[in-house]
Amino acid sequence: MRLIYIWLAWAILITQVIMVACKPRNNVPAVIVFGDSSVDSGNNNKIATLLKSNFKPYGRDFEGGRPTGRFCNGRVPPDFIAEAFGVKKNIPAYLDPAYTIDDFVTGVCFASAGTGYDNATSDVLNVIPLWKEIEFYKEYQAKLRAHVGEEKANEIISEALYLISLGTNDFLENYYIFPTRQLHFTVSQYQDFLVDIADNFVRKLHSLGARKLSITGLVPIGCLPLERATNIFGDHGCNKNYNKVALQFNAKLEKMISKVNKELPQLKALSANAYDIVFDIISRPSFYEISHKKNGNEEVIGDVKDGFVE
Repeated sequence: MRLIYIWLAWAILITQVIMVACKPRNNVPAVIVFGDSSVDSGNNNKIATLLKSNFKPYGRDFEGGRPTGRFCNGRVPPDFIAEAFGVKKNIPAYLDPAYTIDDFVTGVCFASAGTGYDNATSDVLNVIPLWKEIEFYKEYQAKLRAHVGEEKANEIISEALYLISLGTNDFLENYYIFPTRQLHFTVSQYQDFLVDIADNFVRKLHSLGARKLSITGLVPIGCLPLERATNIFGDHGCNKNYNKVALQFNAKLEKMISKVNKELPQLKALSANAYDIVFDIISRPSFYEISHKKNGNEEVIGDVKDGFVE
């Protein structure tokens, strides 16, 4: 994962997810993942994009010390969440030919680093758009039914935990970089545009049988290493405007989640608030026994390569 902040937030959020999804007499037979680099377990290795993490030092703490395509030194958050539920230790990437439908029965990752809610975001680095992740999921459902039968497949689909984590790239790799969206949307309008896509995405998943969803909002995107490094006029501190945008987006996302929970039968969608946890980690690193390292003009948590935390 490109940001250690997100990993830490997800680790803490495991407890929240379990409280919502894992109730008495309620099993989680599989963990199914959609999103970006925060949860990609190697799909970008198998597509024609420059955005890959199939080289060292990525994976140095993974089994065997090898890079797997995860944007992290080891496992990504869904791996830990799946393990916490007793499902499996690692969630395999759907496009990795080393795995078969037998491996995917208990969990599968459709995420692609660099993607976002907005299709234009995925075009920036030629990664898998969110609509394509859904198409892969539909393909997976067909394989699952052929492998375990209709009844068992429907049970897995409805009882599985769905993890959704994306949105950062829409702002930092799209809206604030290229003029196209800024010409068509104010920041507030773009937030609404993304939330509408998220709403449709949740409804689509529900129509396909998903019932238990954890949707992660934005972290303090203005505090990410690259944003601090380029915040020259802010003394390389957090970009407060970007953080404000993240909070506004999260509020709209939470409102949408509350709405769909009321409208869609049997849906249990959780808004996973990573912002407050991550901001507290950044503000009080010593409390979490995290040390800061100096890299040029920037003080960050972790090691930085090409502007990203490893």
